[in-house]
Amino acid sequence: MTIHFHIHRRIVPSVPGVLLCAAITLAALLAERIERGLLGRAWLEALVLAILIGVALRACWTPGERWQQGIETSAKLLLEIAVVLLGASVSAATVLAAGPALLIGIAAIVLAAIAASFTIGRLLGLPARMALLVACGNSICGNSAIAAVAPVIRADGDDVAAAIAFTAVLGVVVVLGLPLLGLALGMSGLGYGALAGLTVYAVPQVIAAAAPLGARAVQMGTLVKLVRVLMLGPVCVMLALAGGSERAATPPLHKLVPWFIIGFLALVAARSAGLIPHAALGPIAGAATLLTVISMAALGLSTDLAAVMQAGGRVTAAVCLSLAVLIALALGLLRIVGLQ
Repeated sequence: MTIHFHIHRRIVPSVPGVLLCAAITLAALLAERIERGLLGRAWLEALVLAILIGVALRACWTPGERWQQGIETSAKLLLEIAVVLLGASVSAATVLAAGPALLIGIAAIVLAAIAASFTIGRLLGLPARMALLVACGNSICGNSAIAAVAPVIRADGDDVAAAIAFTAVLGVVVVLGLPLLGLALGMSGLGYGALAGLTVYAVPQVIAAAAPLGARAVQMGTLVKLVRVLMLGPVCVMLALAGGSERAATPPLHKLVPWFIIGFLALVAARSAGLIPHAALGPIAGAATLLTVISMAALGLSTDLAAVMQAGGRVTAAVCLSLAVLIALALGLLRIVGLQ
């Protein structure tokens, strides 16, 4: 009875939205195949095409309530499963290539980027809470960081909505533009993957941005990004302590250390220990890629360009300048650790 109730309450309402995202995924895969046939290679991967198709569809049609739960499931749960599965593709060699200097540097970059972004926002006249939301979203993990930090600093709904809208749209722009920067700088797969992990907002966007430079870029980007996400917990604690009685309680531990990061690390360990059969690696990687493309479609469908247009020039400038500073800091760190 309980299982039957759960299916009707959770799974059935998600079906329309998931199928919509799956349809966009099929269109993206087909477009990539046509692209390969006409041009000899895919200049835009299915990961990116799914975002663009989703954004274009959302620009001319807003999905109603019938579709929302499935879109949210695709953007969150299916993505989290994909991230866990990606752990099977990350070998110990990739982890060692990151090195302790890079891992320590990630924490330093996050804290420096938050300070710089907050300063930029305040200089541009943004309220303190709005500037802090932009800073944390830009420096850690986009929407997830904004959602986690908002109750800690008691931000209001309008500020949260504006910050989330901008990180969503600018994240898509970065996915399209960052590979061009990596190619222009002649970066290696590992170096560029680290750059993507250090600068792109959301996990699926990191995967999409890293994909043009190969599997090693995706592996390194995912690893670096998840280390960056882990900074959300310490940052929320520091904000709560800094605010004293004016701040709300920090979010619970399971929200600061998501289950999919633990799952990802568990599969990395299993792969490194030789516990995953070699024959299973290909199917696991294929499943991770497919689920990621579906989540990209959901990301595109969730990107509201109209909301961004209403947020104002100061927020636009703050987010763009903060991103530029983050990219500069990331390139500096990669030069220091010799990973370019």
